[in-house]
Amino acid sequence: MAVKIADKGVTGIKELKAQLAYRQALQEITNEINSAEKLDSILIDLKDRILYLFKADRITIYVVDSSTNELFSRFKVGTDLSEIRVPINPDSIAGYTAASGATLNISDAHDDEEIQTIHPDLKFDKTWDEKSGYRTSQILATPVKFEGAILGVLQLINRKDGSDFQHDDEVSAQEISRILAIAFQNQQRLARRRPTRFDQLIASGKLNQQELAKAMTAARERGVLVEGVLMKDYGISRDEVGAALADFYKCRFVKFDDKLAIPGDLLHDLKKPYLKTNIWVPLETTKEGKIAVLMDDANHLAKRDMAQTLLKTTNIEFCVGLKADILKFIEFFYGGPVNEGSMDDIMAELAEDAEAEEEADEFSESDSAIAQLANKIINDGYNKGVSDIHMEPYPGKQPMEIRFRLDGACQRYQTVPPQYKRALVSRIKIMAELDITERRLPQDGKIQFKKFGGRDIELRVATLPTQGGLEDIVMRILASGDPIPLDNMGFSKRNDEVFKKVIELPYGIILVVGPTGSGKTTTLHSALKHINTPERKIWTAEDPVEITQAGLRQVQVHPKIGFTFSRAMRAFLRADPDVIMVGEMRDQETCETGIEASLTGHLVFSTLHTNSAPETITRLLDMGMDPFNFADALLGVMAQRLGRTLCKDCKEEYNPEEKEFNDLVLEYGGEEQFAKTGIEYSKDLTLFKAAGCGKCGDSGYRGRMGIHEMMEGTDEIKHLVQNKMPLADIRAQATADGMTSLKQDGIEKVFGGKTDIRQIRMVCIK
Repeated sequence: MAVKIADKGVTGIKELKAQLAYRQALQEITNEINSAEKLDSILIDLKDRILYLFKADRITIYVVDSSTNELFSRFKVGTDLSEIRVPINPDSIAGYTAASGATLNISDAHDDEEIQTIHPDLKFDKTWDEKSGYRTSQILATPVKFEGAILGVLQLINRKDGSDFQHDDEVSAQEISRILAIAFQNQQRLARRRPTRFDQLIASGKLNQQELAKAMTAARERGVLVEGVLMKDYGISRDEVGAALADFYKCRFVKFDDKLAIPGDLLHDLKKPYLKTNIWVPLETTKEGKIAVLMDDANHLAKRDMAQTLLKTTNIEFCVGLKADILKFIEFFYGGPVNEGSMDDIMAELAEDAEAEEEADEFSESDSAIAQLANKIINDGYNKGVSDIHMEPYPGKQPMEIRFRLDGACQRYQTVPPQYKRALVSRIKIMAELDITERRLPQDGKIQFKKFGGRDIELRVATLPTQGGLEDIVMRILASGDPIPLDNMGFSKRNDEVFKKVIELPYGIILVVGPTGSGKTTTLHSALKHINTPERKIWTAEDPVEITQAGLRQVQVHPKIGFTFSRAMRAFLRADPDVIMVGEMRDQETCETGIEASLTGHLVFSTLHTNSAPETITRLLDMGMDPFNFADALLGVMAQRLGRTLCKDCKEEYNPEEKEFNDLVLEYGGEEQFAKTGIEYSKDLTLFKAAGCGKCGDSGYRGRMGIHEMMEGTDEIKHLVQNKMPLADIRAQATADGMTSLKQDGIEKVFGGKTDIRQIRMVCIK
C-alpha cells in the first residue's frame, strides 16, 4: 500500500514538472515573438517548437486582407499550397473563426454533424484532403485580435497521437494569438515608418519578410536586381512586381511593348548612350498632352530635372518600369538594320537642320537621312512580318504617324517629327515612280526595293489626298514565297476532301471568294501546286505576281496599257492551256470569258470579292452571267477569312461553364446543326483563352489561320442556279449538301483550341 502511495506521489511530481516545462516553453515562445524585429523570420525559427508544444502536425497563421475581406496564409508549415485564401464567413473553419471571434476546437473536421453543431452554415472544404491524400481531423483555431479588431487566425491541425486538443492547448493558443496581434501591429507601424518598394507584395501575402531578405541577399551576391530574383526564384510575376512598384512610387507601371509607336519627335534631341546610362526614356505623348517618361526610379530628383530640361517641358507624367524593360525600349526605339543606320543616327542627322519651326523646303526627299528613314521603315515592317505600312501625316505641327498591320490588326510603330512629313512622302513617291507634284489625286505604284539597296521585295503603293493638302501612303509588302501545301491550310476534313476533288477535275470553274487580304491568292496557288504536274500546262494572270512556282507560266497584267485580266485570258486560250488562273474577276467581260473557257475544256481558277459562297452565285447572276452556262461550268466556291490564332506558348486552358457552351451552340446554329460536330458538354471540356507573353507582345495571339466555307457545285445547286432561285434557297441546299458556314467552321476551330470566339466574331457575321 505504501508503494502505491509513493507511486502516486512520483506521478504527481512528473505531471507538475511537465506542466512547468509546458508553461516555460510557452513563455519562451511568446517572449521571442514579442521581441522579434522580423516576425516571419522568428516564426520560421519557432515553428518546430510551436508544433512540439501542441504536439501538432501542421500550423497556419492567417492575416486579414481588408481590401478583399479575406484571410490569406502569411505563414504555414505542412502543406505544399503556395497560398491559401478564404473569405471571412462560415464557408471555412478559419473564416468562421475570424467572423465570430471565437476559438474552435474540433475533434473531426470530416464529421459533418460536429461541424453543423457549431454553426449551420459552417463547412469544411474536403477537396484539399482528397487531392493531397492527407486527412484533416483535429483542428484548433483561435482569432488573432488587437483591441477587439480581428487581425488574423492561428490554426493548428492534427495531434500527433490522434487525440483531441485539450483546454490547456486552447489557453496557450489564445496566449500566442494575443502576442501575435501585438507583433502584427508593431510590424505594421514599422512598415509605415520605413516603406520599401515591395511592401505591397508582403501586404498581399505574395511574399514574406524572410523571403524578401533572402532575395535581397541573393541579388547582392549575384550582382543582379532584386526584381529579377523575385521573378526567377520566388515565382512573382512581372505584373505583380509592377503593381508593387506602382504602389510605392504612386505612378503608372509600364512594361515593354513592341507595339508602342516609336516617338521619333521626342527622341531627336536625345542620345542613345545617355539614355542607357541614366535608365530613362520618353515613351509617348498621352491623350492629356503630357509626355510619358519611363524611369527605373520615378522619385529620382536629378533624373526628373534632367528629363524636364532635355524635353523642354514640365508637363511630364513620370512612370516606373523594370530596368530590363527600359533598356529594351531604348534598343527598340533606336535599333535597326545596320545597312540603313540606327534611328539614333538618322534622327541626329535630321536634327542638324531642324532649327526651322515650319515645314521647310530644305528637307529634300533626296536627303540621305530621309532616304535612310524610308528604308528603315520598310525594313522594320518586313522584319516584323507585317502586311501593310500606313504613313499618316497630320496638319500643323502634329507628328506624322506610322502604323503597321500585323496579323490583320493595326498597331502604332513610330512617330516622325512634323517638319519631315512632306519629304518622307515625296521619297516614297519617288521610289514608287509616282508624280511628286500631284497631291490632289490618288496614285498607285510599285517599289522594287532592291533598286534602293534593300531586300529583294516588292511593295504596292497607294497614295490618297487628305486634309490640309497632305497625302496618306499605304504600302503593301508583296514578299515572294513558296505556296503552302494544301494539307497545311487548316481545312476541315470535309472541306479538304471536297476542295481536292473539284480541283482535280478536268474542266469547270472554281472560285475563291472573300474580302481583300483574306488569303484568296494563297489558296489558289496552293491548289495549283497540288495539281501542278508535267502533264498539265498552267497559265496564270496576276496583279502582281506574288508567289512563283516552277512549271507555271505566270503573267503580270498592266491595266494602264490595256493588258487586262480579260485580255490575258483571251490570249491564254490561244496558248494551249489545261488550267487557267485569273487573279480576280473584276468585270462582266472577265467573268464571261472565264465561264466560256471552262465550258471549252479548261479548268479555270479565279477570285471574287463576295461575303460568302452562296452569295457568289447571286452576284454573278446579277452581273448578267447566263444561268445555264454558269451552272454547267460551276464546280465549287470556297469562301474564306483569316482569323488570329492563339499564341502556342502562352494560351491558357479552361473548362467553360455550361452557359458558355450553350451560347456557342446557339451561335453555331442550334443543337440540331451542332450535333454533327460530335462535341458534347462535360465539366472536363477544355477551351483555350489568350494570356500574353513576350513572344506575342502580350497580345495572346500570334499568326493567323484560314476559316473556310466550301460549297460544292452539286446537281441540286446547278438546278437552283439555272432557275435563278433566291439566295436563301441556295444556302439551304448547300447546307443540306454538307457545307459548314464560315462562322460554323470558326467555332469548330475554337473547340479545336486554335483560337477563341472573340476572333471568330471579328471576321464572321453569321
